[in-house]
Amino acid sequence: MADHAPKAPVRTEHVAFPADRGATLRGILHLPPDAAPDDAPRPAITMAHGYGGTIHHGLLPFAEAFARAGFVVLTHDHRGFGAADGEGDERQDIDPWQQIADWRRAVSYLESRPEADADRIGLWGTSYAGGHAVVLGATDRRLKAVVAQVPTISGYQQGLRRVPPEGTAALEAALDEDERARLRGEPARRQALVGDDPKTPASYRTREAIDFHLRWPPRDGWRNEVTVRSTRAARMYEPGVWVPRVSPTPLLMVVARDDTVTLTDLALEAYEKAREPKRLALIPGGHFDPYTTEFDKASTAALDWFREHLTPAG
Repeated sequence: MADHAPKAPVRTEHVAFPADRGATLRGILHLPPDAAPDDAPRPAITMAHGYGGTIHHGLLPFAEAFARAGFVVLTHDHRGFGAADGEGDERQDIDPWQQIADWRRAVSYLESRPEADADRIGLWGTSYAGGHAVVLGATDRRLKAVVAQVPTISGYQQGLRRVPPEGTAALEAALDEDERARLRGEPARRQALVGDDPKTPASYRTREAIDFHLRWPPRDGWRNEVTVRSTRAARMYEPGVWVPRVSPTPLLMVVARDDTVTLTDLALEAYEKAREPKRLALIPGGHFDPYTTEFDKASTAALDWFREHLTPAG
């Protein structure tokens, strides 16, 4: 007979920890339902969200699945997003290298938690933070397993594919004028994160991107906008060059077959350049399907990887 008893809830704790330049990062610590204060430290996972979102944009179901499987899980908002610090020009501003530095601090915070085994920490990043996961996997050997889901590989190549040639001059002019305005002391210029109005600048215009980012009610001050300078930083960001350097840390890449955002072919080329130990999970659908229709496949692939490399029995 099937067991229809309700599952015990994952225990959560809202946390905060300091980062550079006086910032405070905030997130949620997720503990297994059976965790007790006198338990031995458990393997742990640190997670972060993609471009322009927060932990409430699709991360929490993954965190809950990992916690239910016995892992201590830390999710945090990037600086200037969600509950994390950031005022004025820092709000909704995306600097990939600042996000990487802050995420490294999150690893240190997770190490300090008595519930977490500092020698068994894994990292999971998605989309833009999937690129961060590659960089951190290559440069921080405290990490014992890495999952990069639909990761950014090349900002330059993504820009070539997503911005039509006739639109490049106008984009470059907007970036340059934003730079001049900052010299004049003007506030950072902004554009929509998602939008289908051709008269309004936006980072993403596809229906799937709009539906994904706007499907959840705004939380913790999130707005449908990013700074214009975030676009310049994104077009310069090349995390794919770090892929061969992740080894000997185990790397799982979760790639969507029809990804037109971070681009399937770029991810597959990067995977070929990665060294062992590595694994590819190729799942159906587009960039946003791992969070929705293909959640079971994406979360199971990641969970199997973390079990294999963070638990003594594999």
